[in-house]
Amino acid sequence: GEETGRPIFRATMSQRRFHLLAATVRFDDCLTRAARQLVTQDKLAPLREVWDLWVARLPLAYNPGEDVCVDEQLVGFGGRCNFKQYMPSKPAKYGIKLWVVCDVATSYAWGIIPYLGKTTRDAPAERGQGKRVVLELTEELSGRTVTADNFFTSLALGEELLLKKICLVGTVRRNKPELPPQLLQMKSRAVLSSLFGFTSTATAVSYIPKRRRNVLLLSTKHHQVEIQEGPQQKPTVIIDYNRCKGAVDNLDKLVATYSCRRKTRRWPMSLFCNMLDVSAYNALVLWLSVEPAWNQQKRSIRRRLFLQELGSSMVRPAQARRTRLPRSSSAAALLQVQQRAEPASIQEQTKKKCHLCRGKRSVHARFCKTCGQAVCKEHSTVVCSTCSC
Repeated sequence: GEETGRPIFRATMSQRRFHLLAATVRFDDCLTRAARQLVTQDKLAPLREVWDLWVARLPLAYNPGEDVCVDEQLVGFGGRCNFKQYMPSKPAKYGIKLWVVCDVATSYAWGIIPYLGKTTRDAPAERGQGKRVVLELTEELSGRTVTADNFFTSLALGEELLLKKICLVGTVRRNKPELPPQLLQMKSRAVLSSLFGFTSTATAVSYIPKRRRNVLLLSTKHHQVEIQEGPQQKPTVIIDYNRCKGAVDNLDKLVATYSCRRKTRRWPMSLFCNMLDVSAYNALVLWLSVEPAWNQQKRSIRRRLFLQELGSSMVRPAQARRTRLPRSSSAAALLQVQQRAEPASIQEQTKKKCHLCRGKRSVHARFCKTCGQAVCKEHSTVVCSTCSC
């Protein structure tokens, strides 16, 4: 319809103003950027201030459930960026890598860390990077179970998480020295067979789903040998891992379905669009946690309806302030309907000329509390809240 289609863009602002804003938007002071990068060696300096404010707000509004998942997200970007990554397993292939911790039940993005690469080209590779990332992302998630893939999982990480009352479940690489040698053997083992290895703090599992395929997992949550009844005879460790491993991938899928990303050559803009997409999905999770019965009959399109209402509420003040009608008849009609529906208090916030100035061209946005007319600084006085009562 016209209320959710293309006319709403023309009713909000002109095409010239949109291109002007898109071309000039910046997230820091360009004049001091070189000095800041030289002092802090921060590759994220063009977006650092906005990024830190946004990331700090993610965990404040939502408490994740018992299970969380740590994985990587790739923000597609093909332009110039000195920390751009190539990941052939991702749909975008090239882009900016983020490490994300999500709630398993809702895929709410609770914490995000960008991968910025080496500080210098000659710097040595970081050792224990996966361990550092998980510890940083789960710093305030005591009492949860973290699910991760073999890039992050190790016995040292599991033991350190146990000190914070956090359990770890994840696949593990074959070259880890903590794995018992019998778990690595496949020749004399039958398909769908399982082997277990135990330490004082963790359980290692080896499962053969098919020939020449050995799945290795490490868990500090499971301490008993349990195999699910059924044709595949999977251990409960694998069942729990399969249930929780896709939270970040699900967030990727949901964010890509409804996205505000635009083709751009500037990586700060690409990251900012991803911030908007993740924020919009997190807002839906928060809204449904407060109003679970909202649009229950339209469950399959609830996210689309929520984004429509969210976008409409964000552009409504800009439409109310607009004084010129767009040339498009449908957009002009929509704008007139919106301005008639808005309360007068919002429409009166546009700048007007002071009614007491004689022959002056100055435009002011102050309004008298008593008569409601526009006044300038010369013809107005400041009264404190105590005296105004």
